Amino acid sequence: QVQLVESGGGLVQAGGSLRLSCAASGLTFSRYDMGWFRQAPGKEREFVATINWSGSSTYYADSVKGRFTISRDNAKNTVYLLMNSLKPEDTAVYYCAAGRRQYSSGSYYESDVGSWGQGTQVTVSS
Repeated sequence: QVQLVESGGGLVQAGGSLRLSCAASGLTFSRYDMGWFRQAPGKEREFVATINWSGSSTYYADSVKGRFTISRDNAKNTVYLLMNSLKPEDTAVYYCAAGRRQYSSGSYYESDVGSWGQGTQVTVSS
């Protein structure tokens, strides 16, 4: 079965940076779009960023555009989320997601997602 394992979360001061990684197994990684979602305390899970199967197309939530960068290494079956200029409102559990369909443009909604990681905590202090 598909396994997605996130790493790289932690505690950082406002203005700092973190890079999340998600190692995938159990699927032909290079055929699937990948994404990142997050869930803050007391809030619903929300879309953060997505990248298509080849890495040629990315899309971001307005709240992170210009600060976060999603990328992938198909040789390593890994997707990354580089987070710069972090704000306290970025505090959340971040989830890696694999798309439901092959060769899709991205996972923008939870209904697009076929598999989820267990999540990694990101805490930004003010």
